[in-house]
Amino acid sequence: MAAPCGRSSRWLWAAVVPAAVLCLAVRAAEEASTAEFDVRPGGEVHFFSRSLGDYTCTFTYSAQGGTNEQWQMNIGVSEDNLLFSCSVWRPQGKSYLFFTQFKAEVKGAKIEYAMAYSQAAVGAQSDIPLKQEEFEITETTVSHREGKFRFELSKLMIVAKTPHDEL
Repeated sequence: MAAPCGRSSRWLWAAVVPAAVLCLAVRAAEEASTAEFDVRPGGEVHFFSRSLGDYTCTFTYSAQGGTNEQWQMNIGVSEDNLLFSCSVWRPQGKSYLFFTQFKAEVKGAKIEYAMAYSQAAVGAQSDIPLKQEEFEITETTVSHREGKFRFELSKLMIVAKTPHDEL
């Protein structure tokens, strides 16, 4: 399953999966990596990538307006090596940049769940998800949907299933 179906399922996933990702990050603290990077305006396509073992997450984007913003990427692998997570977000909550495109891609795993947000939770504010029509999810990517994306992005979250051998 790449994305939750139906409105009620979507909100259930939006509530449950962030908690699961947090547990994954806590349980796999020694198998996690957080890196800071600048999201730069100017209309050029930029990317930021991180790997952990056999798994890679790459965030590609183009943005306009304002000045550089400090963002973070967190990647992690569960203790049982069955899940790979990748989160990209602006820790201050809301980005003031105008994103013309975005794509997050995972290598070495297949996306089980993904969500994009126009605002990331900070303080008393909650995550505000993009409308499902604004982005699309494939087995390995989450990206803007041309003509539907409203140019606001502050957070991307991906949980991917890693390949494993059955006994």
